[in-house]
Amino acid sequence: MAEDLNLIKGDKTTQYQSLIPQIKALLEGEPDLVANMGNIAAALKEQFNWLWIGFYVVKNDELVLAPFQGPVACTRIRKGRGVCGTCWQNAATLIVPDVEQFPGHIACSSLSRSEIVIPIFKDGEVIAVLDADSELLNHFDTTDQLFLEEIVGFLNF
Repeated sequence: MAEDLNLIKGDKTTQYQSLIPQIKALLEGEPDLVANMGNIAAALKEQFNWLWIGFYVVKNDELVLAPFQGPVACTRIRKGRGVCGTCWQNAATLIVPDVEQFPGHIACSSLSRSEIVIPIFKDGEVIAVLDADSELLNHFDTTDQLFLEEIVGFLNF
């Protein structure tokens, strides 16, 4: 597939429904995990223009920065710290409407106002997370959760 995306306007559901087949086409036949994480992050950044979107992978009891799009980021996060570490610890998606109200929030960027973190599982264990940050309060919701959980399922860890 050509690496150009067909970006559309519309509500979130419409945007995700247009983007998902394009992401699948980008990943089709590509076995490299890093390349696939990079293309997912880039596609989501282009479509939604979030402040930050990327992955952290579990390595030696820490989340370690993996492919992302946006400003520089925290490199390592311990289990239970911040939104990403809490998502990992709880093995559940976290939607944070206002990061300033989240106990222990790690401010990688002072511009971040809301966040969603999706756990990625293999054999019942969290092995990575997908993290998205927005400059807007209350930006993420269950629609994002539904589609982002679907998208991370395309990755083969």
